[in-house]
Amino acid sequence: MTAGQGAALLIDLGGVLVADKLPAAAAKWAARLRISERDFIAAVYDGNDEQVLIGRMSNAEWWALVGERLGLDEASVSEVRADLAARPEWDEELLAAVAGLRGRARTAFVSNAWPDARPNLADRLGAADAAVLSCEVGFAKPDPRIYTHTLELLGATAAGSLFVDDMTANVEAARELGMSGHVHTDTAGTLAALEAFAASLPGGH
Repeated sequence: MTAGQGAALLIDLGGVLVADKLPAAAAKWAARLRISERDFIAAVYDGNDEQVLIGRMSNAEWWALVGERLGLDEASVSEVRADLAARPEWDEELLAAVAGLRGRARTAFVSNAWPDARPNLADRLGAADAAVLSCEVGFAKPDPRIYTHTLELLGATAAGSLFVDDMTANVEAARELGMSGHVHTDTAGTLAALEAFAASLPGGH
């Protein structure tokens, strides 16, 4: 990959830069409700990409629906929300690598996120040039519009740009637009991908 002046890094938040709270929450609530973890996850997320993730439904409306699906009262729904939105645990190594690209390439966090995401993550979002959240722009990965919107926002082009995500389908969508893609599985692998991207930038060698 050879990056030019229009190169950019687009990188996911949850599951890449921020630890995923879902496995622990799913295990806890599946045991408490005597349902499978899959059923819990379905109750919380099924249909959210056409509703709350793209701003068509408010958080309150969505969580009322989740409560109905799980048969939970308001207090229990609040507890589920707290488990899933506990204080973010950032991967400091990856965050530092992203911040280290500032001035050499444009950078953006690109996340399928619910409306309360920005205030919850606000203290670290300044590590990138932009934070593009699906709930604010009205389309979610792997919709190609979220990629093209971000590239336009950054003044970047797909050629020479890198997209990083923990979901293969999201990475494949970026590749179809002409971007390079890396599927995140661990910190070391993603750091290597970011180092290779940095080396491809002008003056990177």
